[in-house]
Formats: sequence, C-alpha cells, structure tokens
Amino acid sequence: MRPDEISVETEGLTRVFGNFVAVDRVSLSVPRGEIFGFLGANGAGKTTVIRMLCGLLRPSSGRATVAGLDVYREAEAIKQRIGYMSQRFSLYGDLTVAENIAFYGGIYGLDRRQVQQKREAMLAGSDLGTHADSLTGDLPLGFKQRLALGCAMLHAPSILFLDEPTSGVDARARRAFWDLIYETAAQGTTVFVTTHFMDEAEYCHRVCIMDSGRVIALGAPAKLRRQYDAGSMQEVFVQVLKETPRDF
Repeated sequence: MRPDEISVETEGLTRVFGNFVAVDRVSLSVPRGEIFGFLGANGAGKTTVIRMLCGLLRPSSGRATVAGLDVYREAEAIKQRIGYMSQRFSLYGDLTVAENIAFYGGIYGLDRRQVQQKREAMLAGSDLGTHADSLTGDLPLGFKQRLALGCAMLHAPSILFLDEPTSGVDARARRAFWDLIYETAAQGTTVFVTTHFMDEAEYCHRVCIMDSGRVIALGAPAKLRRQYDAGSMQEVFVQVLKETPRDF
C-alpha cells in the first residue's frame, strides 16, 4: 500500500499514567476510506488511543502518523486535518443550532460565506432544518448527535474520529447514525469509531478489539466470526477474552 493511501499508522503506541499502562504497544495501519472500529469495554484503552491520534494527548512512547503528520511534532496541524466528535457531543446547549454551526465554522477557519453555505447544506440534508433557531440543549439526543457530526465535518476533514458517538441513544437512532457514517466513508473519508455495542462492530470494515490497553484481536467482522467459529461479534468478543492471558 502506498504511503498516500494510509490514513493512520501506529507502531508500538503506548500511553502510561503514573504506574498505569492505559495503552500498551498498539500497532495499526488504516487505509483511506475505511470504517475502523475500536471495540471493548469501558477502560479498555479505546478513547486514549483516539485522543493520542487526534493530537489531544502526547504518547509516552511508540510512533504514530495521522494524514501523514507526526503526532509528536505536528499535533496542531493534525487538529486542522481531522474531525472529532466526543461522546459528550461537544455542543453548546445555550446556543441555537445555527449558532453552534457558526461557532465551529469559525474554529475551523471558515469565512462567513463558507459557513453560510455549509449551514444551508447541513440543514437541507438532515431533519435539522426546522430547528435552526432552536436551542441545542432542547433538542432530542438523536438530533444533537446529527448536529455534532455535522459540526465535526464542516471543514471536510479527511479523517473523522467518533468517540462513543451513539452512547445514550436508542437503537433506531443508532442505526440512522450509522447510515450517516456509511455515507461519509463512501465519499472517501476515513472513519474511526469507538463503541462498546457489539452489534455496531458488524458495521465496520475492520474491528480492533482492545482489553487492558492491548489489541487482542484485529480483522474484518466476518473473518473474526470464522476464526472464532462464532455467530456474532458478541460471541467473538467473549471468546477472545477467554483466550487472552490475564497476566497484565
């Protein structure tokens, strides 16, 4: 694979907090346009990996590049090339939908005309059109989710990081959100998504299962199901954990 076809690459990526190893020697190579899932229980290390790749947290050791940029030397440049949506949505509840879009457009360096064009396109392409002047804090969770995704993509990033984006929403809203993720990836955007919902792993092109900071399984969902003779990713997850040595 050519270097320009790789969105993210890590080798031995590690993060230590005091005596606690949150991420332990993670090595990955993710091509452009892939939906790549981090699967694992809370505390498995998923969010810490995402934060390091987004330039929000400096690794303790190892190496990583995002969009060809080094996470140690070019963290600020990385932030301008990616979109990031946290599990708390990072929206301002006391601003209207339109004001949140304008605010994030300014953060990403868009001028007034660009913000207006992006706002019109976002509102026209979703059910948010009738809520432009509504306070974001008053929106149903599913609408907040769509708005947060739209704000994260205002500057057309080549890589999108979604950290537990469907936490707290119902099954129908989760499926609708994944439809948006598919549309995004189909346009060439690489999507990283962390989740603890086993059924969501089925939607990813590849899945990285983490436990105690380590990668314990990696591959396409269908391949992992065959490898572990399992009927679902839930069964794969249980089997992988059973076979993983508990010496760390």
